[in-house]
Amino acid sequence: MKTYLDCIPCFLKQALKVSRLITDDEVLQEQIIQQVIKLIGQLDFTQTPPAIAEKVYELISTLTKCADPYFDIKKDSNRMAMDFYPKMKELIKTSSNPLETAIRLAIAGNIIDFGAGIDANREIIQNSIEDSLQYNIPQPILDRLQSSITKAKNILYIGDNAGEIVFDKLLIEELLPKKITYVVRGKPIINDITLTDAIETGMNDLVQVIENGSGASGTILEDCSPEFIQHYNDADLIIAKGQGNYETLDREGKGIFFLLKVKCPIVAQSTNCKMGSSIIVEK
Repeated sequence: MKTYLDCIPCFLKQALKVSRLITDDEVLQEQIIQQVIKLIGQLDFTQTPPAIAEKVYELISTLTKCADPYFDIKKDSNRMAMDFYPKMKELIKTSSNPLETAIRLAIAGNIIDFGAGIDANREIIQNSIEDSLQYNIPQPILDRLQSSITKAKNILYIGDNAGEIVFDKLLIEELLPKKITYVVRGKPIINDITLTDAIETGMNDLVQVIENGSGASGTILEDCSPEFIQHYNDADLIIAKGQGNYETLDREGKGIFFLLKVKCPIVAQSTNCKMGSSIIVEK
């Protein structure tokens, strides 16, 4: 998905938010925003939003010498999500369709997205869980995903955010004993998952976890490692979480199922869904 003019305010809001997270120095904050504005004006908008966001965050990291401003927030998100885990596990266990319930819960976890400007607290997460469990996801797409899962022998699961990884874990537990590889980012950006989050939440004890080799808040194939590309090419089924992965992989034609909450008007338009929707998109 290309970058639209509507994306520019979002980049600036993210830059201001992370600048204030890093420092209270208003002079430095102003310098950061001025440099980000200059950078955005020089970029190619045929690139995807995560490609441009990566350059914005690289610039902020260079100016502030802070490589992972969301480090503490990610830890808090993981702990908070783990608090929900036992109740969600019970919901799956007692469901008439455990796999569908796990899919819906995985989508619910996508609300934990600081890049979209959502400061996900316990109330927001609980509301997302309730909404996703009840949301009218078209039955044909649910059936196709479940059928693809049943047929697949080698599944590549591309994760998205810290905290959300716990919701992914619930779904992955329903997919076992199939061969599953879980993918995290190659380096920190916003609150996206890294190998540290996989270790903190026990994902690495459940399935093979690999880094994609990139620092984008999505999956830009030309920037990813040979190891990731090999897994990507070998997979029978790819499940990709979140808007960033949708924005970067929606035109790859690989046969990917995207699981996400719609949190952006541009993504809403692209998917023909309303803001706030819990959706599955097959591309």
